[in-house]
Amino acid sequence: MTTNTKNSASAGAIETNDILPIPSGERHGKPWHLFTVWSSPNLEFATIFIGFLAVIAFGLNVWQAILAIVIGNGLAAITHGILSTWGPKHGLPQMVLGRSAFGYWGNLLPAGMSTLVAGIGWFAVNSTSGAFALQALTKLPIEIDLAIVVIAQIGIAFVGHNLIQKFERYAFYYLVVVFGIGAVIVLGQGNYVIPAGHESFNLAGFTLTAAAAYGYTAGWTAFASDYSRYMPANSNSRQIGLFAGFGNFFATTLLMTVGAVAWTVISPDGNPTELFTGMLPQWLGALTLLGIAVGSIGANVLNVYSGAMSFLAMGFNFGFKTRRAVMVAIAGVFGTITAYLAITGNFVQQFEGFLLVVSYWVAPWIAIVLTDSIIRKGQDIGALAQNSKRENAAGVIAFVVAVVVSIWGFCNQIAYTGPLAKQYSLGDVTPVVGFILAAVLYAVLAKALKTDKK
Repeated sequence: MTTNTKNSASAGAIETNDILPIPSGERHGKPWHLFTVWSSPNLEFATIFIGFLAVIAFGLNVWQAILAIVIGNGLAAITHGILSTWGPKHGLPQMVLGRSAFGYWGNLLPAGMSTLVAGIGWFAVNSTSGAFALQALTKLPIEIDLAIVVIAQIGIAFVGHNLIQKFERYAFYYLVVVFGIGAVIVLGQGNYVIPAGHESFNLAGFTLTAAAAYGYTAGWTAFASDYSRYMPANSNSRQIGLFAGFGNFFATTLLMTVGAVAWTVISPDGNPTELFTGMLPQWLGALTLLGIAVGSIGANVLNVYSGAMSFLAMGFNFGFKTRRAVMVAIAGVFGTITAYLAITGNFVQQFEGFLLVVSYWVAPWIAIVLTDSIIRKGQDIGALAQNSKRENAAGVIAFVVAVVVSIWGFCNQIAYTGPLAKQYSLGDVTPVVGFILAAVLYAVLAKALKTDKK
């Protein structure tokens, strides 16, 4: 009979488990912990910025913006909750479980995308927003503020899962109070009157906003089981799904809505962070700047931790016990360099626009792994994922085709507009097209290639 390992929930010990299943003796945690794990990383300024885009860049009135935000985040939260339930069942990281649909080496593609987009790309964007907020608070040189932020991020992720859980939980208590008070003040100052010329339904702006919200929020789904896999195998699946999904939905929807409302009354010109905090009382503005820094750390702890997990899920074996921690440090260095270049090159917002485009790889990936789990009808996905000799060309083909076709033709974000989106004024339906196309292609190819049975 397996018993609990001593201090298995210790937050101070460096985690030595990487992508192998978590033993039953090390299982711990409660479903409600997932609410704070997924709320804290989204209580930060990059989330508010999506609401800014909805009103200023995409031309929606505030009510259209809020509805689009709710729909985009709601769809993302549903699949996030579903995939979170796989963690306790199999004890494996999300990108490892994806091998069932992609095969061992075929998984290189989505795992590599996850490593680059999250572990380096979003790490850089969130680091810059945290550094700018800290600079506004401390008046120190931006390089020092950036160093403070990234050292905290890399240090927490280096230690690993248990410290991450504790940090996100205690950060939530501060963030929800500060941003909650700020939300009440901003929402109370908002202009809810629909401006002349904005009364009709803006399909293009609506789909742009919903797609941006979905892409931002669904990006976390590639890490879903990373933070539930330590929980006991008999954990309540419904509670796991609800707490994980709603934690994601709550924070993103609250702050994106606040962002949309804020920019109905303030100028779009200037530093968005300073403009936003300028709406608040001075004392609350200072606390909010600190909250933005803490929130960016909360987001990047997950980005760099799961980015490292994604890299290990690509199949490389470095032969040492602490390879997860080492990969966190390496990814953090590359992310920090990218953040510094973004700050000094003054292209932070352009880089965020680029990431909103490439984040659309997530919708086809989610569609493929969900379809795979459905058509396998009770097969052990965890066992299939650990078979290093098994390949699945159906997943790779469906993924490449769906990502290329959906982004090339239908994307319409800041950094890129596809020809079909431009010609038919669709706005941005990339996630919808990518999801449906990937699901259908995978189901057909898996049947034709008979990979659904092995």
